[in-house]
Amino acid sequence: MTQLEEFRQDVYDNVLRRADASMELLDALTGNTTARSVVELSLNGPFRRGYGSVYTAIGGFFQADPFQRIEDQRRLYDKKLMGLLAPYLPEPEQRPFWLFGLDVTPAPRPFARTLEDRGFVYQPNTIRGNKPIAIGHQYSTLELLPEKVQPQAPPWIVPLSIRRVASAQTGTEVGVNQVEELLCDDSSPFAEELCVEVADAAYSQVPFLGPLSQAHQDNLVTIARVRSNRTLYRPAPPVEKEPGKRGRHPWYGPVFDLKDPITWGPADKATEVSYITPRGRHYRVAIEGWQNLLMRGTRAYEMHQQFFTLLRCQVFNEKGEPVFQRPLWLLVIGARRAELSLSQTWQAYRQRYDLEHFFRFGKQRLLMNAYQTPDVEHEENWWQIVQLAYLQLWMARSLAQGLPKPWERYLPRPNPEGASPSATQREFGRILRQIGTPAQAPKPRGNAPGRAKGQRPKPRTRHPVLKKGAKKPDQAQRAA
Repeated sequence: MTQLEEFRQDVYDNVLRRADASMELLDALTGNTTARSVVELSLNGPFRRGYGSVYTAIGGFFQADPFQRIEDQRRLYDKKLMGLLAPYLPEPEQRPFWLFGLDVTPAPRPFARTLEDRGFVYQPNTIRGNKPIAIGHQYSTLELLPEKVQPQAPPWIVPLSIRRVASAQTGTEVGVNQVEELLCDDSSPFAEELCVEVADAAYSQVPFLGPLSQAHQDNLVTIARVRSNRTLYRPAPPVEKEPGKRGRHPWYGPVFDLKDPITWGPADKATEVSYITPRGRHYRVAIEGWQNLLMRGTRAYEMHQQFFTLLRCQVFNEKGEPVFQRPLWLLVIGARRAELSLSQTWQAYRQRYDLEHFFRFGKQRLLMNAYQTPDVEHEENWWQIVQLAYLQLWMARSLAQGLPKPWERYLPRPNPEGASPSATQREFGRILRQIGTPAQAPKPRGNAPGRAKGQRPKPRTRHPVLKKGAKKPDQAQRAA
């Protein structure tokens, strides 16, 4: 029995509710190459039931207990899935740490007026001058970034946790909970190992770094991009307290302004790294590092003792010209940050871009944003089904032959680490016919009675679009 068969059997026995319909829906989605909507998955070969069973499987995939908090039950699902994944996670061999990625992606639902808890969310806009916003939900994802044997390996990730960001929360708050739960799980293979997480600029702020510093995660190192307009500080020089003088010692010393090179001073360490792009272009990266810097905290999270290392990365082409207009600033914070070299830090953050490949693949090929439902719980179920579908593709990557189409002859030969996500999805139907499915065949029981004569369901409630920072409706009425 292959690892894929073992994993599918474990998922069927331990994770899925409505196991037969859910497994067939999962297989139809994993090997989907034609459906452009969720209901069209019922036309795919692995789904042997009627189209009504698609919604039955999604609704029954996760049913919350009314006597327990739904957030706690979602955490239990993540922990159960982590227990199934643990034997198959590849341990790092070339680098001395586990690498994770954390990011937030939008789920636009601008026309779903009956969907609860919609708000204004960030969404990149290609049209210059338009605001980069949408109306809908956000989902925070925490992924394992497996080690690559060679630079041109496919951009695989391993999604570990996907959570919806409620309108009363921020992406950083949900991300803190995901990271803490991951590292506090003693059954995970990286509970006591050095763990490095890479994130974008939103995670270099105090609301994210402060709670993690208070949680005393000694084996966690965070690498986050820093905006080029930030003002940081050096530690205050030691001052002997004069007798009779009152007041506390200053926490912050000279200013380190990223916009003013005069305030930087000489770097504590520097190095250079070279790499080749898939198109054969040679680039050189100059990395400079300043140690023991500080950022201002808040009343809730004091940051005057949380030292970090700041890196300045600039990419040059073969002619020695800067490739980008601005350099990349990276913040490295954590008790064991000194165990990472400058080149390891750069390579780790560079792999963060694989998250963007996952979001693009999920939304284009796995119908991540295609499920139109007025039920928030069903939408969250669908995102977790997509997570399992991608995990199946990741488990099947070594079984795919990666046969190119006639117009793909120019592509490189199949990678020894396995086929790409798109090639694996194209081959999954053949793999499924060879290994079979644990789902039982459907047993038709006649037609459903349908709605009673004269019965008219009540119209769904229209919910307003929520805006963070605005007053709640009852508070606005009292103020009036």
